[in-house]
Amino acid sequence: MQSFSEAFFEALRLIVAFDGDLREIILLSLQVSLSAVIVASIVGLPAGAWLATTQSRLRPVILTIVSALMGLPPVVVGLVVYLLLSNAGALGPLQLLYTPTAMIIAQSILITPIIIALTRETLADLYLQYREQLSLLGVRSTALIKTLLWEGRRGLMTALLAGFGRAIAEVGAVIIVGGNINHVTRVMTTTIALETSKGNLSLALGLGIVLVLIALLVNAAVLTLGSYGRPSEKRSS
Repeated sequence: MQSFSEAFFEALRLIVAFDGDLREIILLSLQVSLSAVIVASIVGLPAGAWLATTQSRLRPVILTIVSALMGLPPVVVGLVVYLLLSNAGALGPLQLLYTPTAMIIAQSILITPIIIALTRETLADLYLQYREQLSLLGVRSTALIKTLLWEGRRGLMTALLAGFGRAIAEVGAVIIVGGNINHVTRVMTTTIALETSKGNLSLALGLGIVLVLIALLVNAAVLTLGSYGRPSEKRSS
């Protein structure tokens, strides 16, 4: 096993040289997680907007379910997706198990409740602010949801970034449905776990550094978007 100093400097060398294995793993990680965010946003954004505006009696029940799903253990999601995609499962004939598509499905399930909850929170305030104007203009139903999604687009980027940050850091569900197959389904989190157990600390550290940098960038973007507009709001008040 390498010493920490040797592994750290070798990790820096791999990052600076953008080593082929490192590059392949990073690009696959980004591809899977960004695809999961796109899939989750197709469901999560309209659902969150509907929850922000509806007066349905089912709203409290749905909110409770969404909140519960936000705390769903990733390994449980991985197990459910595995059972669905296995040869004996309902989606077995599609042969998606141990492919990037299976990983995208698992990550999408995990982050959809997060995007729904954050979208509802963002658009609920916006709806209260503009409800009277929208009602006078006769904007209702689908048009209302579309209007809120467009007007709240900057705030909704925070929800999407939060979903991306959750997806790219996922390991439990991904390793169950992806299998961590070299050159096929190896992403940053699963590779870090594998290479650490093998004693290959340089690659694990290199990927860890990249993962931390991505997390910092995502958090910085969330904070920036979250604070945007506050000075003008204070002035207007």
